[in-house]
This record gives sequence, structure tokens and C-alpha cells, in this order.
Amino acid sequence: MRDRFRRGRFGPQDMVDKPDYALVGVVRIPELETSPARAIGRRVLWALAALLLCSVIVYLDRNGYRDVKDQPLSYLDSLYYSAVTLSTTGYGDITPISESARLINILFITPLRVLFLIVLIGTTLEVLTERSRQAIKIQNWRNRVRNHTIIVGYGTKGRTATTAVLADGVRPSEVVVVDDHHPALEAAAADGLVTVRGDATKSDILRLAGMQHAAALVIAANRDDTAVMVTLTARELNPRAKIVASIRESENTHLMRQSGANSVVVSSETAGRLLGIATITPSVVEVVEDLLSPEEGYAIAEREVDPSEVGGSPAHTKDLVLGVVRDGHLYRVGEADVEGIEIGDRLLYVRKGERG
Repeated sequence: MRDRFRRGRFGPQDMVDKPDYALVGVVRIPELETSPARAIGRRVLWALAALLLCSVIVYLDRNGYRDVKDQPLSYLDSLYYSAVTLSTTGYGDITPISESARLINILFITPLRVLFLIVLIGTTLEVLTERSRQAIKIQNWRNRVRNHTIIVGYGTKGRTATTAVLADGVRPSEVVVVDDHHPALEAAAADGLVTVRGDATKSDILRLAGMQHAAALVIAANRDDTAVMVTLTARELNPRAKIVASIRESENTHLMRQSGANSVVVSSETAGRLLGIATITPSVVEVVEDLLSPEEGYAIAEREVDPSEVGGSPAHTKDLVLGVVRDGHLYRVGEADVEGIEIGDRLLYVRKGERG
């Protein structure tokens, strides 16, 4: 049964080994938004530039052309000839008769005609080339993505977690969202994040998101069993990544820990505690929300120990220290194990927010 379970998760249909063009629609790289008016205006300018350049070339070599009226070509005639030629209408009332004029048509007018047509049907060509462009962007992204943060689930919890991650200094290009719901992926793409469409419990999807090179994984799934499966899969792919998971029921906390999660947040109990506190001391809830919002007021942060603080008490530092992280374990201030700060400790403290 265990072997069958493992084959189901790590079967031969590994999407990571597929060519990049096969991943278009699964992996989506954000790109700069361009307004329709600006895009159309730019194409019109390119078309006018091609038309004017063609008319100048024809006018400079006007003696090599023949008009049906046997009249010398004016600039207006050159502009007219350029317009009907570039649009492939070609009435034939003005034609190149000299060898030099025909050579110029081959070397300059024909490429300009192709450019003109490309500009005119640019929207269609853009759609046709979008797949190729995305494939190239996916390849470049997969080659350089390292030490990034993966968010599994872009619902309310996932969005809030992403906001907190970005507020902590992580760039949008270093955040990858994994979800299998189209509206959630569209929302993440609109926020400028790289998205991967698929089930995060499958190893090939997490590998597409770069789990093997990720620094952190945030699991904001709607089901606890899904969170456990994602944790198991992610921990097997990356034993060193920091995994933080949200679950609904506290009885599943030990499962998450055994699966490899570094931190577990019980969303239902946390919300329940805040509701209970709010009925007695609403201001406490406001302070807690303030501490959880890095961009305003005060925020909880973690930092390295300053050399001048080594040997001293955590309660006597320049910051308000809440706890000491030593060897991956959190000790509250006042515990006997952290009466003195040691080299390598990290301090959990209250700092002023960015707008505070």
C-alpha cells in the first residue's frame, strides 16, 4: 500500500521534465500591463513611420518610376504609391521601370511592406506568439528562481499571508502562488506574482514552483488533510525549507509537526480567542492586529543578536524582547534557559512599523 501510495504521488508523468512550451497555461509569469490605447497608438506610429520612410525612398528614386500619365512623380505620388504598395493593393498605375528602382523595391519596399502588415495585424500575431514568449519567460524563470517563498492557496488566508510576506521586504518576483482555482490565480497574477496552476499535493506541481530551491512554504489550504499532504510532499523535496501551515482543528497540530511543518497556526482557535477577548477588552484585539500588521504601528520581528548584547539578559536590551530563538526552539523571556543571551541566538522583539 505504501509503495502504491508513493507511485501515485511520484509517478512517471512528471511535468517538470516536459518542455517549457508544454507548461504554458500551468506556469504564468507576470508582465507589465500596457493600456489598449497605448498599444494601438504605438502600432499606428510604427505604421506611419514605415509609410513615410517608403514614400521618401520612392521619391528619391522617382526617375525610375513610370506614371500612367507619363508625368514626373511628385511627393504626393510617392506617398500614394507607398500606401497602395504597403497595403498590398497595388493598382499598377505607378510602376518601377528602372533596374535601380526594382532593386530598391526588393531591398527596401518589400521589407517595409512586411513590417507594415505585421503592424496592421499585430494583435493577431501577438496572440500567436504569446505561447512562445511565455515559454521563454518560463525557461528563464526556472533557471534563476532560488530562495523564494511559495504560497499554497490564494484565498483570504493566502492573500493576507502574501501581504505580510511582501511587507516584510520580500519582492513580488520572489513569491510563487500555487492554486488550482482560476479566479485565485487571476487575482495573484493581477498582484504581480508568479502562479502555478495545479494540485500542490503532487510533487511535480511543487517542483514546478521550485520547491527544491525554496526558502519558505506557506500552506493556506482549506482542508487540514490537504495541508498534511502538501507538507509531506514539500518536506521530501526540500528538507531545509521553512514550512508554515494553517489548519482548522487543533487536534491535527501533531500531524502537521510530524509531517515536517516548522510552525502551525490553528485558524479557528486563534479567531475564537480573539473573539472572546474582544468581548471583555476590545483594545487588546486592536493591539494584536497592530502587531500583526508590519506596515503600521508596531510589529513583531526577529533579528540577530548584537555582539554587545551577548551575556546580557533579554529583558535589558534596547528593544522590547518577547522571546529568544535558540537552536530552532523558542524560549519566552523569563525562562531559566535564556537568562543570558548567547552567540547565535535570535531575538523576537517589537519594532516600530514602516508607517509608525
